[in-house]
Amino acid sequence: MAHLRVENFRVFGAAAQSEGETDASLNLSFTAGTNVLVGENDSGKTAIIDAIRLCLQTAATDYYRVSQDDFHLGKDGRAETFTIVCGFTALSTEEQAVFLELLTHDRNGAAWLCVTFKAQRMDPVRNRVSVTTRTGPDGSGPTLDGAARELLRATYLRPLRDAEAELRSGRGSRLSQILAGYPAMKDQGIDDYDPDGDDPPSTLVGILRRAEHDIRCNDAVSDVSQDINSAYLQRFAIGDDVLRAKISVATDATLARALERLELNLFAESDEWTRRGLGYNNALFMAAELLLLGKSELAPLLLIEEPEAHLHPQLQTRIMDLLREKTEGPQEGGRAPVQVILTTHSPNLASSTPVECLTLVVRGRTFPLRRDITRLSRGDYAFLTRFLDVTKANMFFARGLAMVEGDAEAIFLPALAAALGMPFNEHGVSVVNVGHVGLFRYSRVFQRSGEQIPVPVACIRDRDLVPPGTSEEMRGALKCWGEMTEQEIAAHVADLTSDDGGPVKTFVSNWWTLEYDLAVTSWTMARLMHRAIKLASVAERSWPDVAKTDQVIARADKEVDEWEGQDLTPKQAALKIYKPLKRDGVSKSITAQFAAQLLASTSLTESDVPLYLVDAFKYLCGEVAP
Repeated sequence: MAHLRVENFRVFGAAAQSEGETDASLNLSFTAGTNVLVGENDSGKTAIIDAIRLCLQTAATDYYRVSQDDFHLGKDGRAETFTIVCGFTALSTEEQAVFLELLTHDRNGAAWLCVTFKAQRMDPVRNRVSVTTRTGPDGSGPTLDGAARELLRATYLRPLRDAEAELRSGRGSRLSQILAGYPAMKDQGIDDYDPDGDDPPSTLVGILRRAEHDIRCNDAVSDVSQDINSAYLQRFAIGDDVLRAKISVATDATLARALERLELNLFAESDEWTRRGLGYNNALFMAAELLLLGKSELAPLLLIEEPEAHLHPQLQTRIMDLLREKTEGPQEGGRAPVQVILTTHSPNLASSTPVECLTLVVRGRTFPLRRDITRLSRGDYAFLTRFLDVTKANMFFARGLAMVEGDAEAIFLPALAAALGMPFNEHGVSVVNVGHVGLFRYSRVFQRSGEQIPVPVACIRDRDLVPPGTSEEMRGALKCWGEMTEQEIAAHVADLTSDDGGPVKTFVSNWWTLEYDLAVTSWTMARLMHRAIKLASVAERSWPDVAKTDQVIARADKEVDEWEGQDLTPKQAALKIYKPLKRDGVSKSITAQFAAQLLASTSLTESDVPLYLVDAFKYLCGEVAP
């Protein structure tokens, strides 16, 4: 499937009717391989899968009935109709031959198949809905007949599926459907049992017929039948009306009934059955579905919601590797590779998927991350493939994103935002630590031509300009702002923000680094940072207990009081506070940990915090427009 268009279904609204009007419909293109839909809950991922299910139907026996809730609810009320269009392009010669009378041709003469599903509300009180499935972009082509529909059916794995139940025996079981579609089962419906012959049957139906015969001829079964007839039914006879009974197997000896008696279980190496957990049964169920898909003659489509269900991270990665293997290159026997469309909430799956295979789903809008759509360069894609890990992949599920350059910022900034009344958790903000390189390689994921992704991205950076009076040892290779003109400083900051655009905005520290800027902004924050740095220096030798912590804090406060009494400027005091981090190698991460703890007992106002951090927090939490 190459394209999906949806109007007025669930979270997706109407298409734009005029220039300047907002287009709330869905127009989403898919790649031939793996397509991974990522995003927070209720963003529209399931609606996309359900739209495909309605249009194409699925191989399982589950039935999707359209309800009033499926019609989009907008500001003008609930829609009266909705439309779903699935388009198939790049059809092979065999596929064109199968769907010959149903094809549409574009201006260049290329043939493609378009399936259109329309639903209309008839009686809202009785929940009556009229539905049609026809071909053609506007649904005016021939009706999709039974044979063509069977070939287009998708395989669907629902979220939180009961894999163990799906693989049990029973009438209409999913396992029996999977086995029935397996090519090796084609001749197993032939009855090759000959009661008078010497050769044993080889087909499932033949074996079932022989079993029926052997059961009927069993001595115990015959004795019971004879006893029922002689001891009871003969005494019920009236005249010539004689009743006789025979015990037999309750079956019609068909292949379907034979397959419905089979079940699939996991066994230990000793061939003894043992109960397995939900995760391994889920993996077994997916293996069974992939087995059937791998034998399909036409290009098969697999829809999976939350394949990570019940799977630990390592097994999630193994499943994802297998799915990609089934979607790439020619398969066994020259069969077409599987096309996979799946949804996930798992950062583990998102991080193990190439970025170009991801599609962000945000508040009813879709944003594919394919090449030439985002601002990511070819080198950026290669970089992210290597370095996008599970921790960083949570950015695909956030409502706001703070990108920082170190562990200290990742630890301290969420606590600082909470202390100012803007807790990140309540606003769905994630912090991603990208280190000192590659900051904008990650932020460019959210930049694109055309419609922008509505997720504010704040890149928080150090200015890295030292104040006058900084020793050469602390200064290193950094420039001093006292030796620069205003134009040179502005050019330096502009270079740090050169990749801004769309939802990405860079917030540069006012002076030097996070810790220095915190200490120089107010005496309240200077006192907190001095305490935290002194505690971090002690913790490198042994973690301080309560008594030791109180002693260190008391000494730190005394020093700050002396500085204030000596009329030290904030810049002079900040240099003294920051010096152990720069010169003595005190850990910034441990300092941030202590600083975050001390915030709980510190009363702060916005004036106590560097302005660039306050602006970044407000931007992330939606208090300031992009």
